[in-house]
Amino acid sequence: MRATSSVIVGRAAETGLLSDALDAASRCSGRAVFFVGDAGIGKSRLAGECAYRAYERGMPVLRGRATSTGLVVPFRPLIEALSSRFRAAGTPTDPELDPYRPALARLVPEWRQGSSPGYPETVIELAEALLRLLSVLGQEHGCVILLEDLHDSDTETIAVVEYVIDNVADLPVLLLGTLRPEPGVALDLVRSAERRQVATVRELAPLGDADVREMTASCLEADPDEVPRTTHERLAGRAGGNPYLVEVLLADLLDSGQLRRAGDRWEEHVNPDASVPTGVVRSWSRRLDRFDEPVRELLLCAATLGNRFSVTVLQTVTGFDDRTLFSHLRSAVEANIIAPDGADPDRYTFRHALTAEALVASLAPAERAATARRAALSLAAVVHELGDEQRQLMATLQLAGGDRHGAARQFAAVGRRMLTSGASGSAVTLLERARSLAHEGDLRSITESLAVAHAEAGELDTALALTGELPPVPPRSEASEQRGETHIRIAWAAVMAERMEEAAGQIRAARAVLGTAIRPEQQAALDVVDGHLALLPGHVDHGQRARAQDTARRAAAVAEERSLPVVACQAWQLLALLSRERGFDEADACLERMLAVSEQHSLPVWRVEALVRLGANTFMRTGDPARLETARTAAQSLGALVPTQTVDGLLAMNAVMRGEWDGAHEIIERSVAASARVRNLGAHRYLLLASATLAAHRGRRRDLDRAMVRFRRAGGEESLLVPLQLGLCRAFAALLEEDRERALADLDASLAWERENPSFFYLSGRYGLRPLLRVLDGQDGRAELGAILESPGADLAWNQLFLRLADGVLHGREGDAERAARTVRSAVADAVAFPLARHLGLRLVAGAALAEKWGEPVGWLRASEEYFYGAGIQPVAAACRAELRQAGASVGQHRGGWDRIPAALRTSGVTPREYEVFVLLAERPGNQQIARRLSISPRTVEKHMASLLNKTGRADRAALCEFSAECAAERD
Repeated sequence: MRATSSVIVGRAAETGLLSDALDAASRCSGRAVFFVGDAGIGKSRLAGECAYRAYERGMPVLRGRATSTGLVVPFRPLIEALSSRFRAAGTPTDPELDPYRPALARLVPEWRQGSSPGYPETVIELAEALLRLLSVLGQEHGCVILLEDLHDSDTETIAVVEYVIDNVADLPVLLLGTLRPEPGVALDLVRSAERRQVATVRELAPLGDADVREMTASCLEADPDEVPRTTHERLAGRAGGNPYLVEVLLADLLDSGQLRRAGDRWEEHVNPDASVPTGVVRSWSRRLDRFDEPVRELLLCAATLGNRFSVTVLQTVTGFDDRTLFSHLRSAVEANIIAPDGADPDRYTFRHALTAEALVASLAPAERAATARRAALSLAAVVHELGDEQRQLMATLQLAGGDRHGAARQFAAVGRRMLTSGASGSAVTLLERARSLAHEGDLRSITESLAVAHAEAGELDTALALTGELPPVPPRSEASEQRGETHIRIAWAAVMAERMEEAAGQIRAARAVLGTAIRPEQQAALDVVDGHLALLPGHVDHGQRARAQDTARRAAAVAEERSLPVVACQAWQLLALLSRERGFDEADACLERMLAVSEQHSLPVWRVEALVRLGANTFMRTGDPARLETARTAAQSLGALVPTQTVDGLLAMNAVMRGEWDGAHEIIERSVAASARVRNLGAHRYLLLASATLAAHRGRRRDLDRAMVRFRRAGGEESLLVPLQLGLCRAFAALLEEDRERALADLDASLAWERENPSFFYLSGRYGLRPLLRVLDGQDGRAELGAILESPGADLAWNQLFLRLADGVLHGREGDAERAARTVRSAVADAVAFPLARHLGLRLVAGAALAEKWGEPVGWLRASEEYFYGAGIQPVAAACRAELRQAGASVGQHRGGWDRIPAALRTSGVTPREYEVFVLLAERPGNQQIARRLSISPRTVEKHMASLLNKTGRADRAALCEFSAECAAERD
């Protein structure tokens, strides 16, 4: 008889919690639940119960477990969880997952073939891809992901779990995790999530006496009152309420014959001469003694390999042939000690983690060490065939066998490979383990690798502290070469973190250790890192930028000559950034070379980077988004979420400028939340700015104010986007409210900011809108406009519209009416891609044309009025009508304006003109402000206000304003 319980005992509150969480997930109200408890307390039983209940509801279940062997395998529980699902149900084919397949290929082997190699996706990108996958799987009934033994998990998995916890609330997903209450990152994460109220945590208490009796009865298939009193007392006293220990001790009683069936009842027969087990270790020792020697040897070897073990490795260690090996494994399975691992056909697992620990503990220390040494030597004989996981196992066995230094070398080798693959968190774990065990002769190189791992994991301060502890190295030696490479890599990490002082310090350290005998390729790598310092925010040393350009050009040549394609791409990218202040042609030439190098050497990440930058330049020069779309497709094919979101920001802004407002909104919505989740701060800020600019260009002040709050909270007003915020967003909002004075003030503020913080954002109004307004106000003339026309910013199609309009105004002012009109017509014809800017420009220059009697101002005003009326931007439309009246021109009536009025107001008799006033009341302006924005008299505003109060039945102005705000919210 198997001494296992078929029911869960004493966990009613926990099973109720699971039922509630499953119900919530099916309603798209995701939950994160964690069970914390000691080994054997029942965490896995509850996870199994959750899986069973989910299956009953038709919910997909993904189940994975961390390894308890101490091996560091990035994403191991997640890989197992996805495999457990897809092996049974196949991989999903939903088109929604197409952008995420390359990132998920790291977890789903079936998606690796045919995916573009080489993109080092961040942990957060991978987590976002997993979240999208879970959302797709759960779209019908919800889904469950079960991750067990998280206390043994790798840091990358913990980072993914943290991301899922923080973002699961509105998704059809239940995350259930289990872990022991052992100090570590997993427990820290769970406690933090509980404090932030984003996860539910339950600590599993030991079973009470009544529960132990009920569980014993279930194991014996008897009623609770049939359990012998002495048996119950023995189990309750020795198991301490631990369900696993109850089963183990009960199995010992059954195997030894001390508890047996006598007719229709159970009887306990205590042998006074028998050795009574005092704990689980002695219990397992007794059970082992009942097996044949070969089976006993196999189980001890398997336990030495860990709670989960590979059949292939076990065969290497034991030397058994296939027939003998599987015969012994079947015996152990029949004894309920091990079971096949459902997640991996090559693996078996002990029925509980304590089983393997107890078996190993049953050996004498010397025998334990000898078994580990024998296993390590068996693996060392085939070390060239071992993967990272097997090498870690070998190191663990070496350590158990007393070879600390050999274990350190194996841990370090695997850690360095993980660092190369981008798993910097796991690399830190392994290299720290190696450093604690290393021989003095290996300590320096391991510490250098550990410092780089910390730097690339974002722990720059720790990396710098480690380099400060390193001993000097002999000049012109292999050690000095390695030390120089260490400083260069940490310097690059410091540049990426915008830590200028620390980056410069690492560059100096690298130059000092490499000395005068520095090789050209090392010099090239240093020059590229050094050159990027000139681009960091707040750096205004133009002399250093010029020097950086010279050294970057030399670095690019050396890198291509010495076959260092990554350094070459870094150098060409740096050159493109530095040369853009002289014009786009030179910058594009650098990017084209970067693209060629990346394609020649199959560097997909750098190819995407080149395409993104080329697309951005083309978009700014011509307004054509086609090349940006190509860049987005390339980024998507790699599963590169960060570059994809960056391109989406640019595409959204392009759509705003082209007047494609619905398209802009769609792009922003698909990426703005995701960019925040993956902490892609640059793209997130740009998307928020695009959202604000969209509101500004639609004349929606309330939406603009809300968007500006989000932009400010994301740190936008401390970023390099400030000039765009002022010049492309706020200035346009002011102009669409007919407040030219405030618009010019915003543009002046943008220029002042750029002078203090040089940047290459040529859409800030400095090279287009501001010169036009200053020419219209008579502040600038031909000389000032000529200076602007010489700058690279004048090449942008958006800016050219305003500069050519300014040129036309100056020709009209100089008396050349024909040339003035021709210039305006030509500018407008070439700006067909930018309808709002084109019509706003016509509205701005029409006043000068009327006053100086040139061009076709009446036609321009009518075209502008028609456009702005159709766009719902009433202040400009009203201003155009006012100027037409002043010019003595007829003004058409928009009788169709009735359809803009909500039904409730229309049936109350509110007219289109009254509705224009009503819409503005949401912002609670005064009558003077309304009059100015609609180009009507304050007296007319008073009449409309009185009529609105009467028709809407509101008691006073405040109530009418509140009603307007409510209607505005419904329109949004």
